Amino acid sequence: MIRVAINGYGTIGKRVADAAALQDDMKVAGVVKTRPSFEARIAVKKGFRLFTNTKDNIPAFNAVGIKISGTLDDLLKESDIVVDCTPGKVGAENKEKIYMPRKIKAIFQGGEKAKTVEASFNALCNYASCLGKNYIRVVSCNTTGLCRTLGTIDRAFGIKKARVTLVRRGADPADADTGPINAIVPDPAEVPSHHGPDVKTILPNIDIITSAMVVPTTLMHVHSVGITLSRPATREEVISAFQNASRIILVSAADGIDSTAKVMEYARELGRPRSDLYEIAIWKESINVIGDELFWTQAVHQESDVVPENIDAIRAVTGIEKDAHKSIAKTNKNLGMIK
Repeated sequence: MIRVAINGYGTIGKRVADAAALQDDMKVAGVVKTRPSFEARIAVKKGFRLFTNTKDNIPAFNAVGIKISGTLDDLLKESDIVVDCTPGKVGAENKEKIYMPRKIKAIFQGGEKAKTVEASFNALCNYASCLGKNYIRVVSCNTTGLCRTLGTIDRAFGIKKARVTLVRRGADPADADTGPINAIVPDPAEVPSHHGPDVKTILPNIDIITSAMVVPTTLMHVHSVGITLSRPATREEVISAFQNASRIILVSAADGIDSTAKVMEYARELGRPRSDLYEIAIWKESINVIGDELFWTQAVHQESDVVPENIDAIRAVTGIEKDAHKSIAKTNKNLGMIK
């Protein structure tokens, strides 16, 4: 039973904590919040032991009647691994100042630079190469989505090059402070964007160039993908490859799923916590082959697609499961995923 510390109990951290609690080979040793909030109260209500990052923050929790079990340092003494879900760049500081001196393994999120860790991680693409590492990062929601689908096509047919446009949500649903409100913003303005190089930390042999923009929505990211194939493939063969791949689902406008709003409504109907969609949704109608070129459009639920990857990363780093397929199958089953 691996004892898992969750440092940071926000959008990703609370989901990883819930997911780890559903595994039969893991136990959530505790979660960390820097300040009292409704999320801290809910963590305690769920039965998670709540910690804060320093002793100086304990009085703030005591003042509002939220029970604190100790500091991050106390939690790490009782843990085998820490999943760092703190804001971007904070994780890199935590690694140098906290995790390395205490010789505890850590998993970071996509907000940290690839150079911060020994390897980037995607369960379907490079599980084996991350076995036993001390510090890895689960790549961002966008990179996770691209690695799942591009990796599937590369294994089946080979990819000469990939050209992708990312349409990114402006903020998460609970974020009332981030825009844009009435604008479409190239983000970044320069092309290529950073997403392509990030994909190459997982799939180094793929020639990929990406561009990105931010739009006024909170629900999902959308990727428009164009591929030049290494060998001929039919549309039916591509559809079959996606249908047989784990953590990818096909949705259809013919079924009424013709927008990201409808994709998320479909996720709500699945009855999962927070209406999370861990899978990458590809519109079946968008899949098209013209000569040696393949096209499709996919949607990424930015709040949740990295959650199963974090669970598999825990198994890979600790070595409790060396077979990627077994870990993926166990995670999928425990999270109630479609496949």
